[in-house]
Amino acid sequence: MSDDERVPDAGYDDWLDAAENGEPYYLESPSGNGWLPPREFDPETGERELSEEPLPESGEILTSTITNVAGPSFADDAPYVVAVAQFGPVRITGQVRGVDHEDVEIGQEVELSVGVNDTEGERLVVFEPV
Repeated sequence: MSDDERVPDAGYDDWLDAAENGEPYYLESPSGNGWLPPREFDPETGERELSEEPLPESGEILTSTITNVAGPSFADDAPYVVAVAQFGPVRITGQVRGVDHEDVEIGQEVELSVGVNDTEGERLVVFEPV
């Protein structure tokens, strides 16, 4: 599918655009809960007054796994590491790059960037060690 044929996901694609431009953000409710877009309300409190706040520059890996057998959209990317990292009040899932797979560790500090997958050339969240 070419870029012209893709249907944009307004919230997610806008968020990826902001991250690519060095301005990643999250949505914060008055209660202080953080969420990634698209989000119209805080699912924990029901609050609808969400403000865009700058995402911290680095996060910490909470968990990771090496994917050796991938689905069709990532078949040419395997093997790769997927991790969940905590950036302030939000948890983000992304592909870890820039480090040997066996060297990814819980607690490792990472920065968020945007890359593309090898299989389909789709944009995705990437973590790189600090």
